[in-house]
Amino acid sequence: MNRVKTPQSRCRAGVARRDITPPVGIYHRMWGAALHDQATGVHRPLEATLLLLEPEDPATGEALIVVSLDHCILDTVELCFIRESMATMTKVPYQNIQVTLSHTHGSGWMSRTRSDLPGGEMIGPYLDLLAPTLYVLAVEARLRAESASIVYGFGRCNLAAHRDFHDVERGIYACGFNPDGPADDTLLVARIQNTAGDSIATLVNYACHPTTLAWENTLISPDWVGAMKEVIENEEGVPCLFLQGASGDLGPREGFVGDTAVADRNGRQVGFAALSTLATLPPAGTEFRYAGPVISGATIATWKHQPLSESDLRAQTTWRWEQLTVQLPYRADLPTIEQTTAEREHWIAEESFARESGDQNQLRICRAQIEQRTRQLTRLNALVPGREYPLTLRIGIFGDAIWLFVPGELYQVFQTTLRDRFAPRPVVVATLTNDWQPGYIPPASTYGHGIYQEIIAATAPGCLESLIDEITSRLESMIQKDAP
Repeated sequence: MNRVKTPQSRCRAGVARRDITPPVGIYHRMWGAALHDQATGVHRPLEATLLLLEPEDPATGEALIVVSLDHCILDTVELCFIRESMATMTKVPYQNIQVTLSHTHGSGWMSRTRSDLPGGEMIGPYLDLLAPTLYVLAVEARLRAESASIVYGFGRCNLAAHRDFHDVERGIYACGFNPDGPADDTLLVARIQNTAGDSIATLVNYACHPTTLAWENTLISPDWVGAMKEVIENEEGVPCLFLQGASGDLGPREGFVGDTAVADRNGRQVGFAALSTLATLPPAGTEFRYAGPVISGATIATWKHQPLSESDLRAQTTWRWEQLTVQLPYRADLPTIEQTTAEREHWIAEESFARESGDQNQLRICRAQIEQRTRQLTRLNALVPGREYPLTLRIGIFGDAIWLFVPGELYQVFQTTLRDRFAPRPVVVATLTNDWQPGYIPPASTYGHGIYQEIIAATAPGCLESLIDEITSRLESMIQKDAP
């Protein structure tokens, strides 16, 4: 081999950013074990970053908008409204508007169903401002859009650790650092630059739950994602767009704490790893080619960055996006709304007894149990009626890369399998996009162990494997269509 090609995409691109930090005092409780309800301050601001992508040739397709929000989860109806509003105002098709979440657990639960709780009266007015804010960002990004290249690179970062821990002594599984479990450390980065070689934005696609901060934290926070972006942006001088990968079974090695310094340390780890990888990216529109030997005592092999051929440059403008809906059967033992409601009422009564007796430990347990049932009811009420959940995702063959926007929380095997199957193409995987439902989608081998993610999963064993196979089949068909 006498040439090394770095995967690239060519398009028009523009980026815009806004601070979307909620007001202090807003309802903030995200953790069942938390004893507080309202945010007492701000660790770092929450942000909305919008990336507008358009094909070089408008005749080949329509624009795509990618919005990354520093939030944990938003209700389905909320995300639909945001996408519908933006589609109406920007004329970008609804299916081409991808709203994805960083999944920070420090943002609080922004759901109008929590409006009657302390600080909940602020949630509605806050959410009402999101869609107009994003429309303004879309206008700004379109005004700034220019011809651009996206150059991709792969790095490594070991912040993410397996988090299905088997507590042998107690005979249970717990959600937390498992030093013996596999963890995907792939760090996919990209630099988006204009024809003059100036950076427009950077992209980081990494799979790791932002759960450094947990029930002891009372501050609004983007968790480790905030410090990561700061490190990269201080060096690159342009916004960093973060896309959360398939992290259902991945979380920070050190997490579930109240110390924001730990979150910042975790973020710096990812940020510096990303910068290290960004530093290796070659100039856009080039390949690294063997230039021949030079006699200098030893015979030296010399390599140079050389312009790509016209056919390679044309291939980088490929712009093919399709929508895929996969029917995922519900699990046979899915709890009913009636059953969950009865359990919740039981724990509400237990909470009253614990509060009257001053038993803080039991009070924490009761509040956690109530919160679990409340969330289960939210999930059950939001699921599509019937025996199957229609999971809809957006798939793109974008230059040399594959982009996937997927709802829900998927285990790491989703991305590792697809990247293995389509190597050396970069496969950008953005989960928690356009919907949190149907929640966790674990592999079949996870069921039956009592792991939290499996207990609350709505879909049956085997769904993740079926989803991977259906995506593989569709991608192979799309690639076949583009073959010369």
